[in-house]
Amino acid sequence: MKFLKWFLIPLLLVIITSLVFVYFRFGRGNPLRTRRVITWINDPESHPDWLISAKTRCETTTPFQFPAEGYIGYLWDDSFRPGHRHQGIDIFSKEGSGETPVYASYAGFLTRLPDWKSTLIIRIPDDPLHPGHQIWTYYTHMADVQGISYIIEDFPPGTSDIYVEEGTLLGYMGNYSGTPGNPTGIHLHFSIVRDDGQGNFLNELKIQNTLDPSPYFDLPLKGTANRNQIPRCEH
Repeated sequence: MKFLKWFLIPLLLVIITSLVFVYFRFGRGNPLRTRRVITWINDPESHPDWLISAKTRCETTTPFQFPAEGYIGYLWDDSFRPGHRHQGIDIFSKEGSGETPVYASYAGFLTRLPDWKSTLIIRIPDDPLHPGHQIWTYYTHMADVQGISYIIEDFPPGTSDIYVEEGTLLGYMGNYSGTPGNPTGIHLHFSIVRDDGQGNFLNELKIQNTLDPSPYFDLPLKGTANRNQIPRCEH
């Protein structure tokens, strides 16, 4: 029993220390940012300076244009719960579900898998920041709370590798989470997904398969830096 006691106490300390580390590394998120998101959802007119406009750029040389109008609330590498790291950016609407248009940020080849209700992905053969590499831009939550799609009819389920110009209308923001009746809040989740080297996109749910969008928009978007700054163009 004495041996067991001296074995279990250090083991428990290691477990507790690990849990504390996980909580502080992945679980806290950014309370200030969450408060701002709630403030925006409740009264977007109170902070017009937070708004980004669709189909605009911070600079003429900025690679990507903004895909939708709204407030960039959650950033790449934010944490919402223990073990989670956000894979992209969330742009929150100031309008109702199905009202805020979503546009292609950059020209490429659009795919919508047969079971995708709210999601599109666009293949960009030549990364504007890393020429010679292929990337994919991923757009989701374009459906209502029950999963009725807001993606326009031009891109039905099963669409594969259709060329679209920058600024092409893709659909409208919704609040579909993947589970009917469990809304996410009306926003667009946008991410940049890595290619697997064989011409396919990797699993967007893993942050290591995504890129920080900040250099593509010329914005301070990275979730682990500039955490209290409002994401907007700086001139």
